[in-house]
Amino acid sequence: MAGERPGVAERPRGSRGALLDDYDALLLDLDGVVYLGRAAVPGAADSLGKAREHGVRLAYVTNNASRTPGAIAEHLTSLGIPATGDDVVTSAQAAARLIAERVPAGSPVLVVGGTGLRWALRAHGLRPVSAAAERPAAVVQGIAPDLSYALMSEGAIAVREGALFVAANADSTMPTGRGEVPGNGAMIQVIRTATGVDPIVAGKPMRPLHREAIIRTGSSRPLVVGDRLDTDIEGANNAGADSLLVLTGVARPADLLTAPPEHRPTHIADDLSGLLVPHEPVTLDGDCAACAGWTARWTGGHLELHGSGTRSDALRAACAAAWSAAAEGRLTPDQVAPALSALPPATPPSP
Repeated sequence: MAGERPGVAERPRGSRGALLDDYDALLLDLDGVVYLGRAAVPGAADSLGKAREHGVRLAYVTNNASRTPGAIAEHLTSLGIPATGDDVVTSAQAAARLIAERVPAGSPVLVVGGTGLRWALRAHGLRPVSAAAERPAAVVQGIAPDLSYALMSEGAIAVREGALFVAANADSTMPTGRGEVPGNGAMIQVIRTATGVDPIVAGKPMRPLHREAIIRTGSSRPLVVGDRLDTDIEGANNAGADSLLVLTGVARPADLLTAPPEHRPTHIADDLSGLLVPHEPVTLDGDCAACAGWTARWTGGHLELHGSGTRSDALRAACAAAWSAAAEGRLTPDQVAPALSALPPATPPSP
């Protein structure tokens, strides 16, 4: 159930049957979960197709504010993952709702960003403008390839004159085919520095984006699915929603073992096929954790992992042991790398 932020996870949770049976909607991150660059994650289309056949609502939730939902849906469809614009929830839409709740209908809003923001504002009955002389009620900023000094200056003038300042997201970098480049979090520093005003942030890990997705899906039992602990999983925890961390993107097993409480997921899987199978419960008895055929104990500065079965079950047991040790001050980051050698290899998903 989404709502208030849940308590600190002391261990990953099991499921009653196939994991998706416990939820009525999947709030899916895109890059690192559904696709990697221009290619679909192996097995993603099949897993999501089966989830849709099962009657679970799919929503693709992204911090990207530059593209419209329709453009993102076209990209997904080209990868063999049928989607419409109604299935996509962007940080631009979350930002537009946030503004619409705070200013009169039809108000001018200065857009320091691209097409996705202007489209979302119009959908909420607001009027995009590009000059402080229009006396905007709000300024909204998102990344755009042609973002100019002149437009950021207009935004700074409007904020200094009292306009509400909203950022689509605060991602410091964004991935490209040439590596990481400055993201919206870096660009909003221009207006923040010039005005001394901190923006309200709509995107992950803040609550508005997942709130937008929950409103749009009408879900009472959403599951957030992501590959990043500091945006997807923290965002789910902030929204009071359960989460699934998949290991097809940014996060690695070492990150999970050392995750602070706010970054700990409800569930763990190698990839999206983990939605279709039961998750065995994890038990914790003193400093010993067990999951399916695995037992794990953090002792003497290293991980003792014994048993057989899948890497996901081994990692769930290892996380429970590591999080328990961290709570007692018995785990340090330098102990984690040697522990990873005890984990079995992942089973590749079916293409």
